[in-house]
Amino acid sequence: MLREVIHCRGHENVRATHKSTLEFTKEDYLTPRGDCILCVSADKSLKDLSEDFKRALREGKRLIVRIKVGGFVDEVIAYGDPRLILDHEHSMVVRKSTYIDARTLAVRANKAARDIDRLIVELLRNPETVAEVELVIDENL
Repeated sequence: MLREVIHCRGHENVRATHKSTLEFTKEDYLTPRGDCILCVSADKSLKDLSEDFKRALREGKRLIVRIKVGGFVDEVIAYGDPRLILDHEHSMVVRKSTYIDARTLAVRANKAARDIDRLIVELLRNPETVAEVELVIDENL
């Protein structure tokens, strides 16, 4: 099983209302316009993922994004794509669409920021909240 774990923090400007993307960032700030961002100060970005993990994503494998905050868990299912760049230094974006740029982690997701459990989003509005984001490649696909 290929697995990456990212730790990040909440921010008072977390809104998580974007209808087609969700994002985790290494940046430590968030403006109210960043409505796809779930958490800030992440300890990994796309460029920090292992080469094996990146290879599996480029093979189009299914990705499970498990967001864990304060005893609550939400899961997003998305897919890799051969066009993925996977070298951005600050951000990871999961998209419902098939659009790919340097920040894209996965595409064809079943959820965007606005679909994330609102209890989790509420907790992530507190800068003291720590989240664990587990990325798991489904090797069976």
